[in-house]
Amino acid sequence: MPTLLDTVADIAEVIEAHADEAEQDRRLPAGTVAALVDADLMRMCVPAVYGGPEVAPPEMIEAISAVAHADGAAGWCSMIASTTSSLSAYLPAEVAARIYGDPSVVTGGVFAPNGAAHEDSVDDVNGLRVTGRWAWGSGTQHCAWIIGGAMTSDSMRLCWFPATDVSFIDTWHTGGMRGSGSLDYSVDSAFVPIDHTIVPGVTPPVADCGLARFPNFTLLACSVASVGLGVARRALDELGDVAQGKRPQFSSRTLAQSGFTQIELARAEAGLRSARAFLLDEVSSAWESVEGGDQVTLDQRIAMRLAATHAASASASAADVAYTLAGGTAVYETSLLGRCMRDAHVVTQHIQTAPKLNEKIGRLLLGLDDDTSMF
Repeated sequence: MPTLLDTVADIAEVIEAHADEAEQDRRLPAGTVAALVDADLMRMCVPAVYGGPEVAPPEMIEAISAVAHADGAAGWCSMIASTTSSLSAYLPAEVAARIYGDPSVVTGGVFAPNGAAHEDSVDDVNGLRVTGRWAWGSGTQHCAWIIGGAMTSDSMRLCWFPATDVSFIDTWHTGGMRGSGSLDYSVDSAFVPIDHTIVPGVTPPVADCGLARFPNFTLLACSVASVGLGVARRALDELGDVAQGKRPQFSSRTLAQSGFTQIELARAEAGLRSARAFLLDEVSSAWESVEGGDQVTLDQRIAMRLAATHAASASASAADVAYTLAGGTAVYETSLLGRCMRDAHVVTQHIQTAPKLNEKIGRLLLGLDDDTSMF
């Protein structure tokens, strides 16, 4: 029986073929989106009760990494859409089935509570009237439903907006992850039925599945890091190809024959493989606890966040090594190594994998108190 990685391998050629177009247009082309949707790689966290694939976190991390190996932006959008789909477990069953039961529907959006909401009703339906603007709307232009956080008078709610209520603002002019289409989006006095909202950390899961018992923010952090792992793996693979044939100026040897190249590549390989193993080991351990009916402990959450933050940094370092060793070849915009380097550094800028998280993680490892609500 084909595995999820087999499925990614089947569409990798399509994703790679559209990568340059994604980079130029600053959003995923229709062909890439269609391939990801058809392969169920945009809703990996939808529970089986709603017809979803309900992919286990370790398998999802490997799948996202494999997509990112073909194109970092495609991996990023697959990651955002799939982790967003994990929220389906918290919606009322009828709403979740209607939105997520259709395999062609992609959802995405931003958790941040940048919207303002007040109570309202339409045709005897109670809900919220929301106005707001959100940044980093990765892949939202190909979503049917888009999520945004909004503050009410007494709570923060995540709201599901139909795409017809959303306006897109062309702000995505960046160095890395250009093809992800992570532009700003907004709504203006959009009405959201109350059953199309949840209160994070308060609303209990409706769907009874392992993914609903896995810490959501930690799942996001590990998934973000997996994009970096895929991008860095591609960078080192590309360097291997370049090094076989390139002879630096004033040198009679190829890059592959250079002792400096050999040493630096070996170190980068060790760092990247170790980071990948660390992340998968911690996520697999936590998932085994969930499958065994246990809660994911705070120590397990800390370990996964440490592994994810480390994987993001190690990936950027490996991509930097590949870029540097390739020399002037990597400078051009047409260089895959240049794209990998830029994309890998976007991963370290995400709030869930930023290096500054090491301070909080270090405090917790030392037994000091700190806020773990986002863990």
